[in-house]
Amino acid sequence: MYVQDILAKAREGERITREEGIELYRHAELLDLAEAANEIRFRKNPGQQVTFVVDTNPNYSNVCTIDCIFCAFYRHPGEEGEYTYTVDHMIGKFKESAGHGVTTVLLQGGVHPSLPFDYYKELVRRTRKEVPEVFPHFFSTSEIIGMAHGAGMSTEQVLRELWDAGLRSLPGGGAEILSDRVKKKISRLKGTSADWAGVMKQAHRIGYKTTATMMYGHLENEEDVVEHLELVRQIQDEGNGFTAFIPWSFKPGNTPLEKIIPHYATPTRYLQMIAFSRLYLDNLPHIQASWFSEGKKTGQMALHFGADDFGGTLQEENVHAAANFVNTTSTEECVRLIHDAGFSAAQRTTLYEILRVIPTAEVAV
Repeated sequence: MYVQDILAKAREGERITREEGIELYRHAELLDLAEAANEIRFRKNPGQQVTFVVDTNPNYSNVCTIDCIFCAFYRHPGEEGEYTYTVDHMIGKFKESAGHGVTTVLLQGGVHPSLPFDYYKELVRRTRKEVPEVFPHFFSTSEIIGMAHGAGMSTEQVLRELWDAGLRSLPGGGAEILSDRVKKKISRLKGTSADWAGVMKQAHRIGYKTTATMMYGHLENEEDVVEHLELVRQIQDEGNGFTAFIPWSFKPGNTPLEKIIPHYATPTRYLQMIAFSRLYLDNLPHIQASWFSEGKKTGQMALHFGADDFGGTLQEENVHAAANFVNTTSTEECVRLIHDAGFSAAQRTTLYEILRVIPTAEVAV
């Protein structure tokens, strides 16, 4: 009966506590979570509309010295396969993407020890000037911290100078699980949960909008998941800067962690995470379903478990590909998947402004 009381509390719009969250995560039936999460989803985002963004996720460099054991993408300086592209090269890629209808570029790289801060500022400035069709959604908190260390600046100074160059939003990467117990095991050189939170709080105070993310399905337990969501909720209480929460499951291929965690988390676990995050994150407007990281059918199902957004079309993606996990789609297929799941599709911007609603009749059979 206790679980039903917590679900009723959440459905009535009351905030559930950390202890109640752990109880719910451990013991609630999946379909009970889904029913409550869906009710809250439609309260926050009325109607059958599911949003998506036409985006791409290239990388300017894979050079990194942090050695996260869940990552198959990075290379050390001088190691075979390492690369760092020039600003000219990246602008060329952005222009090509814009020609294919892309409106958002989600750009990340490694934590590069010798790339000058001027490189990052030039990349933002030139994107704004030369490719105004695309919105730069650049740089994880780890990269911001790396820039600050390399330039001898504070992270707030870095964020302000990137703002002056034209940056307005940051992706939520670098969070993984916001539990230092886990971080010490999977990314001990990356910094603490407080480091991630500190950059996000500074960014929100300056005026940035950001996403919040979670990578689960490795060494975390229920308490770690709730600790992560609790920190995200607290940051949102302070700055209201998060646009969406985006969970995805760990992909073990070609990573050092594969020896310990050789399998993907199940679709059931993902649907539980989507529904639970909708209940716990009472102050975030959007929960994103991932056709990309979890598969198209699971992504569609997540739209009935509390998610209201279908992510992006991801014209290019390299990080999951390095772990031998590849899913691709097109704008047309993305729209069709939303419609087939029983919803109407709306193309959005990075900041969740609606660009167009796409009737079923426009989708090719």
